[in-house]
Amino acid sequence: MSESEFVENPCQGKKTGLLNHITMRIISDMRADTVTNIVKEQIDFQAELTADGSTSRNKLGEHVKSHDALVVKPADWPKILPRVHVAIGNLKRLLLDTHHQLKKEYLKYYLCEFCYKFNRRYCGEKLFDGLVKVAVTWTTDF
Repeated sequence: MSESEFVENPCQGKKTGLLNHITMRIISDMRADTVTNIVKEQIDFQAELTADGSTSRNKLGEHVKSHDALVVKPADWPKILPRVHVAIGNLKRLLLDTHHQLKKEYLKYYLCEFCYKFNRRYCGEKLFDGLVKVAVTWTTDF
């Protein structure tokens, strides 16, 4: 999931969307009830949602302000949500370069590490305070 906003007049050659914040979760399947439960937990009901036209996302419009379901050819995916696909590509590159061998038990931590690094890009002076807050509130499951 990503929090983004549309930029009216981007610079020449720049992408139109500005990606502010991302969060990633591991899900066991792509069934409609699984996806709907995550949307109810993570996304505000006043949000405007853009997603692909998968049947598992048909009922998301009931839980958000507006839901735009786009049926897109795989070759056109980067044109529809360009910043999201850049973030996914960056995650893949991190996993291949840094973590040469992925273990399923640590996948959650790999995703948390990537999201933390991605989301801190615009923190500036608040970076240390955010780090302390995360360190104090983080709980492990081992």
